[in-house]
Parts: sequence; structure tokens; C-alpha cells
Amino acid sequence: MNNYRKAKKTIEVSVGESLRIMRELQELSQAELAELTGIPQSTISGIENDRISLGVERAKVFARALKCHPAVLVFPGWELKDQKAA
Repeated sequence: MNNYRKAKKTIEVSVGESLRIMRELQELSQAELAELTGIPQSTISGIENDRISLGVERAKVFARALKCHPAVLVFPGWELKDQKAA
């Protein structure tokens, strides 16, 4: 059972890239996501290109539209380290 190696993370994903990936996985255009969320397409573009901050409230709106947990969008590169029980 110990004959495996944990895969290494090879790329870092930004918040904007995470939003784009989730949107594209659901085959939505920015315009379609804008229609679903009420957030302007120009703002979505800015977030996806890391020019505009996502923010918690927008993350909640996007998460509802994309049917995912907001943390998927807000913390795309977060890794849980092994923690010892207290």
C-alpha cells in the first residue's frame, strides 16, 4: 500500500482562473454567467483576469450560479496540511 507517491501540485491557480475554470466546465460564456448572476460581463472579465477582486459576496453569487461551494472560488490553491489532534 505504500508503493505510491503523492502527486505534486504543478501549477498555481489564481482566484480569477478558478472562476474561469468553473465557468468553462459548465460550458457558460461570460455573458451567460452575467445573466445568471446579475454581475456585469465586464466585471466577470476583470475578475477572471485578476484585475478586479472577487470578494466574498460575489463569490457567494457565483457559487450559487455555478453550483459549487464559495471556497472553491475564494481559496483555489489552499491545501490542508496534516494537523495533529490537540
